[in-house]
Amino acid sequence: MPEGPSVRKFQQLISPFVGQVVAKVGGSSRKLNVNELNALRLQDSQVHGKNLYLAFVAADGPFGPTAEGTVLQRGAACGAHCPAQGGQGQVGAPHSQDKELQELQHSRAEAPDGAEGLGNWLHIHFGMFGSVRANEFSRANRANKRGDWKDPVPRLVLHFQSGGFLVFYNCRMLWCSSPRADPASDILSVQFHRGRALHALRAPNPICYTLLDQRYFSGLGNIIKNEILYLARIHPLTPGSLLALSDLEHLLDCAVQFSSEWLHNKLHGQGLHPRVYQKEQCPLGHPLMKGTFGPSGGLQRPTWWCPECQPAVLPRDGDPSPVT
Repeated sequence: MPEGPSVRKFQQLISPFVGQVVAKVGGSSRKLNVNELNALRLQDSQVHGKNLYLAFVAADGPFGPTAEGTVLQRGAACGAHCPAQGGQGQVGAPHSQDKELQELQHSRAEAPDGAEGLGNWLHIHFGMFGSVRANEFSRANRANKRGDWKDPVPRLVLHFQSGGFLVFYNCRMLWCSSPRADPASDILSVQFHRGRALHALRAPNPICYTLLDQRYFSGLGNIIKNEILYLARIHPLTPGSLLALSDLEHLLDCAVQFSSEWLHNKLHGQGLHPRVYQKEQCPLGHPLMKGTFGPSGGLQRPTWWCPECQPAVLPRDGDPSPVT
């Protein structure tokens, strides 16, 4: 499913439509009566981890301009990216042109309590190939298993009075009274709490399990997990309790920096160039291993690692069993 940087890119696509009135709706959603959105005004948008929230109000209700659309659009043009520092320390200094976008994150996307009066919020959670498109529909780029070239079917289409439209694919949608989020757990939030994240990483669980725990690393997904473990030279099945604090701090630095750079690239239309995710060799030319790991009864996710660059950590006396 789309990870934090991708969902924030979706928000950038949506921001020009904030303040506009829905003129026509469509889509295949069975959980949501899409007709309820007809003639409503899109009042606001927020991102929390992998979740997108859209606020709608009556078209004749009061509307005040938000800083969101202006700053996000300007950020893409001036070279801004979303710095993900905060909590109990910062990793690197944000670029000077990032200041407005950082302030936007802090004042808008991280303050759901003050948004309750804006109206009903539509909570959107994306599936594996979920996406948002503005003023265009997704087209099939290959045949399906039956050999048919069928375009993806959108779950929701919002046509606005301006003539533009938004299309949402492969997502679940439901109404809520306000966004539900803990900014301290969001790796792309200025309020990300490093101390709490470090405490979670020190648990005796395999480190690759902890990194995907959205209670502590909201927005961090399987791509980021694989890439930062390689960058930090840590075997994915290493129990966090076996790692030195300096190693965990370095891993956290990698998580923040990689996520911020990925978002920066997305806002500038640049693609991701993974080092190990879905690769056969690491950048140094070593063959990669692949396994499917996850907690018992939980989601099992594909994992790539380099046995040379990410060796198993041997336990000390009294420590748990070694990584295999």
